[in-house]
Amino acid sequence: MTTDMIDPLVEPPVAPPTADCASGKSLSKWALYTRRFMRNKPAVGGVVVLLVLILFSTLGPLLSQYQVDSMDFLALSQPPSAAHWFGTNGAGNDTYVQTAIGLQRSLMIAITVSVGTTILSALVGTAAAYFGGWFERFALLFIHFMMVVPTFLLLSIISNDSGGVWWVIAFVMIFVGWFFPARIIWTMTLSLREREYVQAARYMGVRGLRIVTRHLIPNIGSLLVINFTLGIVAAVTTETGLSFIGFGVKIPDVSLGSLIGEGSSSITSSPWLFYFPALILTLLTVSMALIADGLRDALDPTSAAGGRA
Repeated sequence: MTTDMIDPLVEPPVAPPTADCASGKSLSKWALYTRRFMRNKPAVGGVVVLLVLILFSTLGPLLSQYQVDSMDFLALSQPPSAAHWFGTNGAGNDTYVQTAIGLQRSLMIAITVSVGTTILSALVGTAAAYFGGWFERFALLFIHFMMVVPTFLLLSIISNDSGGVWWVIAFVMIFVGWFFPARIIWTMTLSLREREYVQAARYMGVRGLRIVTRHLIPNIGSLLVINFTLGIVAAVTTETGLSFIGFGVKIPDVSLGSLIGEGSSSITSSPWLFYFPALILTLLTVSMALIADGLRDALDPTSAAGGRA
């Protein structure tokens, strides 16, 4: 899995708080970022859609009398109705509950993978750039080798032996997903390691690992935040692809990918089995992409939103 990256954004040295012309009070850095983000209406809409999806995944199953594995033998492959809001599949399972639980599982996998790849790529990329020497050469050799390996094929082979357990799939996706972001972070950190504050900390005897975690990583925080958001999109689409071809989450567990894969085989006879999970997946990926775009404008001081702050 390759996590989509954007042009690196490095936070500039902290500037004096910006004055709020209306009240005469100064704005904190985070208040300024929030104001910039709120100006981006599509991004705000993305947040609203994401919150609705999270509520649907957590509270949605509680609104139904059916469980994810409940079977209604009197309503096999039935279209949406008052009893089954999203219809049923050939086994009589309620598609509404399965879609909500599938979204919940896909979100759990995506967030776990995005957090893991962000942390791992940040640590390895910044440490390789700062320490240099044999560690940098070994890290780059390993990263470059793994970048040319067909990761989706590797991911399919490894995850096929996982038995469909979601946390095993997430772990494998983390393992194959941190290389490309680490390469970008290494490139950015090469310039940061020569900054005055890094040199001053080194001359004061601060240990290298502390410099990496307390000085280098925080100064690429905007890049990490944005790529964490985009990483969720990449993880969702990767998990969906794996489950669609049968290498991801398996019964009795469900995910959006497994539901879409199941629905695609009966799209002409029972189209609701495909379209409802596909609609939820589309809303999730589009909302996360809009949020990432808003975060980029809010955190980038050269953006139009930053210029109007």
